[in-house]
Amino acid sequence: MSKRILIVGSGAREHAIAKVLAKSPQKPELICFGSARNPGIDVLCTQYVVGKLNDARVVSAFAKEQQATLAVIGPEVPLAAGVADTLWAAGVPVVGPTKSLARIESSKGFARDLLTKHRIPGNPFFRRFDSMAGVEEVLRAWDKRHVIKDDGLAGGKGVKVWGDHLHSLEHSLEFCRELVAAENPFVIEEKLEGEEFSLMSFSDGLCLKHMPAVQDHKRADNGDRGPNTGGMGTYTDTNHSLPFLRESDIAEAQAINGRVAEALLEECGASYRGILYGGFMATREGVKLIEYNARFGDPECLNLLTLLETDFVAVCSAIVEQTLSEVSVEFAHKASVCKYVVPYGYPDDPRVDDEVELPKELPAGVTLYLGAVDMKNDVLVATGSRTVAVVGVAQTIAEAERMCEGVVQQIPGKFFHRADIGTAGLIAKRVEHMKAVRS
Repeated sequence: MSKRILIVGSGAREHAIAKVLAKSPQKPELICFGSARNPGIDVLCTQYVVGKLNDARVVSAFAKEQQATLAVIGPEVPLAAGVADTLWAAGVPVVGPTKSLARIESSKGFARDLLTKHRIPGNPFFRRFDSMAGVEEVLRAWDKRHVIKDDGLAGGKGVKVWGDHLHSLEHSLEFCRELVAAENPFVIEEKLEGEEFSLMSFSDGLCLKHMPAVQDHKRADNGDRGPNTGGMGTYTDTNHSLPFLRESDIAEAQAINGRVAEALLEECGASYRGILYGGFMATREGVKLIEYNARFGDPECLNLLTLLETDFVAVCSAIVEQTLSEVSVEFAHKASVCKYVVPYGYPDDPRVDDEVELPKELPAGVTLYLGAVDMKNDVLVATGSRTVAVVGVAQTIAEAERMCEGVVQQIPGKFFHRADIGTAGLIAKRVEHMKAVRS
């Protein structure tokens, strides 16, 4: 029976998923349930509908009507809403965890408690709150060394870090009061010192296949300044590590992912089938967990899926059939740099509905992914979030960055990007910082 694969989501991550599925020698038929009409995905699909991604009943009805044989869920919101549960109940296997398992992302407190209960290394100090009781005491105990995180999903923007966003005890208390007023539980954590990296693993619940390490850049502006975003860009290296990491850092992160998958099986009584994404910090004391995500990172997966050499349909099938141990998952030994083009004002007050003009031709080694876009009156327009991602792949980070930047510069209009991602200067700062931390 031919594969008929449903993609849930319509951003750049899902464009990358669609592209890599379409490359498969199995020639699957693709259908999409998106929140907007992304023409990059649309052109690869035979059916495409627009609706609410967290409406599990409507998504599963579409999957059944279209006789989907497999579903890949891109964003976190439908996972937290139980869309995977409803699809499995409708007889459609899903790459993406059920609602209970997706708590590894949808509740930061759940993730921290899981590591504590199962004695998994990597947890910093943390305390979860749903009122102001005890908050000031903890903030004073961790004066100038704390991070405050909305416990739930906040699109990468629900975190405030001492020294970056918080500059006094009153600032910290004010943010906590805002969260309490919104009835959002939150976590206060020890601020970690080191360098961040992402380590994602394909998981069928029994076996994990790890992906290359990636570094994301959350801050909006060059030099790691400006507000937090969903991620302005990413890079990977030819050896699948990063210039500031040791082999032991990669091994520790992979081991934590493995133990978390085992703990989730024990805790939830079900196998984690999907992408397990650990956000880690390399510190002087070893690798520490920043947070978990229950799906592909965006933009990290734009690098990773561009580099993936194994048939992605085979990987997805192995995940749902729990035969991942039988699949050799390979990534090209090349470097990659991804940069996002975003609207003026992003993330706090972004422009919307500006026309997006794309380069007519792309040089070899450069791939373009459409993100927060829609079609209005046959015109491609930006919808207010990260608009277009450009990925360059080459033998070195420097060459991949040069190729990527050359194409980004060809996208005109009221948009901006971080020109420093993947540059020698920024990477050297990361390496020197990590040397200072370790010493």
